[in-house]
Amino acid sequence: MFSDELMALGQRYVAMCNSDEERQVVEELYADDAQSVEALAMGENGAVADGKAAIQAKQDWWWGAHEVHSSKVTGPFFHGEDQFGVIFEADITTKETGERTTMKELGVLTVKDGKIVREAFYYED
Repeated sequence: MFSDELMALGQRYVAMCNSDEERQVVEELYADDAQSVEALAMGENGAVADGKAAIQAKQDWWWGAHEVHSSKVTGPFFHGEDQFGVIFEADITTKETGERTTMKELGVLTVKDGKIVREAFYYED
């Protein structure tokens, strides 16, 4: 049905995210020229991050701006020969405002030559 390579990559992605290894996810599973696309600008970094270094800088900003009380990644959900989706859920406090909230987002990841080349995030509200 779906390729073994795609399924293994998706399962590894989810396992690493659920083990708090987000930085290692980018280093290990992403292509050097991968692109990350948010629905809205993330801090001063904008909505698009091009390349591993920019994606890791976006992650560093996010983790620096939020206290994460709990998080969970569900999936992967496979689509075609080159995509999988995951659902992120988190209980967070924004450090700047002290506001605590729960968030849910869908991540759609595109794979080429065994590496993630694009991630796009969709928000519930």
